[in-house]
Amino acid sequence: MIPAYNEEKRLPATLDRVLAWLDSLKLEFAEVIVVNDGSTDGTAALVERYAKKHPYLRLLNNPGNRGKGYSVRHGMLEARGEWVLFSDADLSTPIEDASNLYAVALGAEADIAIGSRAVDRSLVSVHQPAMRELSGRFFNLVMRMVTGLPFRDTQCGFKLYRASAAREVFSRQKLDGFSFDVEALYIALRLGIPAIEVPVRWANVEGTKVSAFTGLQSFADLVKIRRHRE
Repeated sequence: MIPAYNEEKRLPATLDRVLAWLDSLKLEFAEVIVVNDGSTDGTAALVERYAKKHPYLRLLNNPGNRGKGYSVRHGMLEARGEWVLFSDADLSTPIEDASNLYAVALGAEADIAIGSRAVDRSLVSVHQPAMRELSGRFFNLVMRMVTGLPFRDTQCGFKLYRASAAREVFSRQKLDGFSFDVEALYIALRLGIPAIEVPVRWANVEGTKVSAFTGLQSFADLVKIRRHRE
């Protein structure tokens, strides 16, 4: 599942790679969902063109521009497979690493496997700008103090959920912005759903939609998350 906002330029290469990878696996069932978050470019039309040639590709449209958290929640709750992966549209983590997440999750008997840039930083081939990377590490430190989550990197956009766990978590998840990752993992912790952090390859791709304001908002969202009651 790929959340997409104005991704007309990056999606063709991403879809080509994802679809080719899935074809190579020869799975009994597979689907690719692109959630269009109110894009103002040709994102939706592009996905519709691809879907004509690839029947297991689906387009979901949000009711306007609602945010990444809303998009991921929408896609995760609509997914029909036994396991559901969500990935950023830029494929900062190569789609092939999904196989490793799946293998580790099965071996650890975990229902959630989250891709991490922090477990093995040697796998990061292209780093973010220094200030953004430092602010990310600081956010993670504060996040762990506030929520009690043990993970060293909650913000990597590459996570695998067992479908049953995804339904339990995302039916409760409420934040529409970039803090949704922390909220979802915090809900899983409170529900006793086992999750594991897995090192993945990662290469920064320019074009982030995270602004200084949304970064500050993420810190404020931690308080909301901590107050979550289920």
